[in-house]
Amino acid sequence: MSIFEIGMLVCFGASWPFAVVKTYKTKNVKGKSILFLILVLIGYLFGILHKIFHNYDMVIYLYMLNGLMVLADIILYFRYRKR
Repeated sequence: MSIFEIGMLVCFGASWPFAVVKTYKTKNVKGKSILFLILVLIGYLFGILHKIFHNYDMVIYLYMLNGLMVLADIILYFRYRKR
């Protein structure tokens, strides 16, 4: 388990709830890039796969939590994109 990996995931993870809440409250996705969100989600999925196949430890839960927050933002994007 790397303290640097944990730090990265905590810092990135701290920003996602703000993005999700802002999208939910404003119901506006202007300025959001779906390509960016999907690429970030894919990155977290690769991190999860790495933990499963090569270095399983508790950090996998941070990857999962961050991935779920990005997935929530993607769902909100598709819900509010027509507004």
